[in-house]
Amino acid sequence: MPAGKPAGVRCVQLTDDHRCALFGQPERPACCTGLQPSTQMCGSDRTQALHWLTWLERATAP
Repeated sequence: MPAGKPAGVRCVQLTDDHRCALFGQPERPACCTGLQPSTQMCGSDRTQALHWLTWLERATAP
């Protein structure tokens, strides 16, 4: 997404099974490689992780 990914818009690199198609690739954007998973972010399940990511997107939206 050359112009960046707007908050709430699914990343074009996210596969149908919710994995990053660019994971481990040199062309993966710095904003993605700098995002380090933590217990606070991931919680104990997918639902908690999605709540955190939703909050993060809203908090950083222009």
